Amino acid sequence: MSARWISFRNALACACLIILGLSGCRLVGSNNACDDSALKIDYKPAMTDVFCDPACQGEVPCVVGERPISTQNPSTREHWDLGLTEAIQYALQHSEVIRDLGGRALRSPSSVVTSESPAIQETDPRFGIDAALSAFDTSVTKRLFFENNDRPLNNVLLGGGTRTFVQDLVQYSSEVSKRTATGTLFSARHNIEYDFNNAPGNATPNLPWATNVELEVRHPLMQGSGSNFNRIAGPGATPGVYNGVLIARVNADISQLDFEAGIRDLVSDVETAYWELYYAFLAYNATEKARNRALETWRQIETWRQSGLRGGTPQREARSREQYYRFEVELKNLLAGQVQERSQATTFRGLGGIYTQERNLRLLMGVPINDGRLIRPNTEPSPAHVTFHWDDVQSEATTTRVEIRRQQMQVKRRNLEVLAAKNFLRPQLDTIGRYRWRGLGHNLLDTESRPDGDNAYQSLVDGNFQELQVGVEFTAPVGYRQGAAAVRNARLNLAREKAVLEEQQRQATLEVSHAIAELDRAYDIAQIHMNRRVAAAEQLSATEVLYEQADESQKGVLLDQLLDAQTRLADAETQYGRSLVEYMMAIKQIHVSKGSILEYNQVVLAEGQWPSKAYRDAADLKARRIKSPLDLFSKKR
Repeated sequence: MSARWISFRNALACACLIILGLSGCRLVGSNNACDDSALKIDYKPAMTDVFCDPACQGEVPCVVGERPISTQNPSTREHWDLGLTEAIQYALQHSEVIRDLGGRALRSPSSVVTSESPAIQETDPRFGIDAALSAFDTSVTKRLFFENNDRPLNNVLLGGGTRTFVQDLVQYSSEVSKRTATGTLFSARHNIEYDFNNAPGNATPNLPWATNVELEVRHPLMQGSGSNFNRIAGPGATPGVYNGVLIARVNADISQLDFEAGIRDLVSDVETAYWELYYAFLAYNATEKARNRALETWRQIETWRQSGLRGGTPQREARSREQYYRFEVELKNLLAGQVQERSQATTFRGLGGIYTQERNLRLLMGVPINDGRLIRPNTEPSPAHVTFHWDDVQSEATTTRVEIRRQQMQVKRRNLEVLAAKNFLRPQLDTIGRYRWRGLGHNLLDTESRPDGDNAYQSLVDGNFQELQVGVEFTAPVGYRQGAAAVRNARLNLAREKAVLEEQQRQATLEVSHAIAELDRAYDIAQIHMNRRVAAAEQLSATEVLYEQADESQKGVLLDQLLDAQTRLADAETQYGRSLVEYMMAIKQIHVSKGSILEYNQVVLAEGQWPSKAYRDAADLKARRIKSPLDLFSKKR
């Protein structure tokens, strides 16, 4: 009983899947069971023990089993010396998903841009380019129906002279239709009908076979006419819903611009994370030098204290020891860092330590987060003075920036929608022409010579029965309320997009103005910090000489000056390195603001290969193009 119930349940599940159009049902083994694994939901977290090399390849995700580098688990392998250009190359090569430090892939995966995003938009079966072009594809329709009728009739005339109508009816229809870019619909139909019945009014002998061939042309003269409308809105469009080839192409271009914006943000974030890591190393090295100086001073005073010398007082020993431990704490923080709230790495903040910034850079590069190695930047910031011409920078920011180009595409789309909406203010006036050949016979097709009326196709080819229909069809709504609303709505959308474009240009000018001002500030500050660093080094050197030559009565005063000079030099070196990084970030931000960050980093975007038919069509178009008189003259010579 249970086995029969299970078989019935599986059969019912298969039937439901077939009715719903699902493809998860198939025969498995010899018991014809339905594989319903696609319908199962596993609420347990998937466990995996897959561990692989950092350079793993294949379909299985790579799960690296290395423990993160920390203060208690330092790097035991060699350093990975990495340049900025190499880091950007790694990020572009391993970024199927456009990464960011804000955790977008976890929090809102639907908004993540991937390398497939432009292709997904272009191949959308509803709004993609091929979907819009499919409206002009040739359509083939075939119909075949069988009927067996046996009906009583109250009226003899309706039964052709009988009150019991018996009929065998077969109807076959084949149609080929094609719509052109101007809106014209061409149709060619072939109809065959077999009607064998007992009506006494039929001809003798009975002629059950009837066939006809007809050609039809339907052309819109007003609403729906013109190649512009059909390419913008598409055939059969309604007010407010436009999905023609031109609209689909604009949507595809916008998707490509979104992808370019994602690549731009990725390159910008990689460069920011790279300089963050560089600054973390620089601050660590400067603080380490200060810690070593403080340790040396503490050891010297401790030696004096143990030797009983007057310079080794407990107060001085504690003061130098506190200086050492203060630098030691800073070193730990600069090495490990404290994880801050995740956000976009668009601006330099100088927060976090080496390990934290190194993991951020690894995330953006697409390499394993933990592999035991420690990335060490080897690209040095350039202190050279860089200047930009304001007119060129402003012009680029308001024209070539990706957001501006994207909004310009939106304005173009709204302009096309206005043109399409105006078409719905016209009445629908279609001209219709139909020509038909008919044939009737006892047989559908008979190659032998028979009397007239014996071969339906022979009767068709003879052309004795021809029909012609020519006419017009007019439809117009009173008031055109929907069409007027569509035009008004399209114009309002156009006005909105233009206003947004103007505001974007203003904000782009503001951002590039801030970037230019920041560049000048960062350069000036870098020069000042360089002079401060030189002065701090000279002060420490002079203080060390005075401290070594001073007698015991002066060492107490000079000790505070020595420790303060060590702190000032460490701070001066750190601030100088920070100012250099801020200067490099200011240069990068100018390129981001004016839309040239990809060219600045030598990144070029290119579309993939088109289908082979596209290349053949382009070659045919080139072969059929009209030669200019100059071409003809050069060919003759």
